[in-house]
Amino acid sequence: NSFNMKLIALATALLSAGSALGFAPAPMGANRVATSMNAAADELYIDQERRNIMNLILVGSAGVTIAGLGLPYIYFFLPPSAGGGGGGVTAKNALGDDLMAADYLESKKAGDRSLAQGLKGDATYLIVKEDKTLETYGLNAVCTHLGCVVPWSAPNNKFMCPCHGSQYAPTGAVVRGPAPLPLALAHCETGADGKILFSTWSETDFRTDKKPWWN
Repeated sequence: NSFNMKLIALATALLSAGSALGFAPAPMGANRVATSMNAAADELYIDQERRNIMNLILVGSAGVTIAGLGLPYIYFFLPPSAGGGGGGVTAKNALGDDLMAADYLESKKAGDRSLAQGLKGDATYLIVKEDKTLETYGLNAVCTHLGCVVPWSAPNNKFMCPCHGSQYAPTGAVVRGPAPLPLALAHCETGADGKILFSTWSETDFRTDKKPWWN
């Protein structure tokens, strides 16, 4: 019995010691380490957030700069929009002024073929019909041989290239080489605002009954 009592006392003492250790405060050194680690984690989080914000600012600034430099070049190569119906390009005179149909027809005679600025800035003939209305097509004045501008010869009633002798009918069809192809066509119409408009001719070429070579 005495031996058993000693064993029980020893076990009780061990259990008491374990409970005391379990509820004992952590050492001061361990608390300092834990606090330092938490502070470092918070600082790392803040630094990462700042880096993300700075990256966004840099990317945004670079995008604005690139757009500011690049857009003018893109707009330079785009043909000017007429701002009128059908998406046509407004015909302009040699000074760059928009051509108004009524004023233009009043200043021209029947059968007149005069140059205007057309699609892509190309010289394009406006044709005044015998009834003093505009023809529904314009003729690109660039010779299909080597690119000279072909003048209209009223006395000969045809377009005659001074460079290599090519000749075209009043409709722009080839009547004499070396030009291999007719003058390019463009649709011509009057917009709702009274301006003369050119637009791309993508239908069959009525002079050759073939697809337009200029598209």
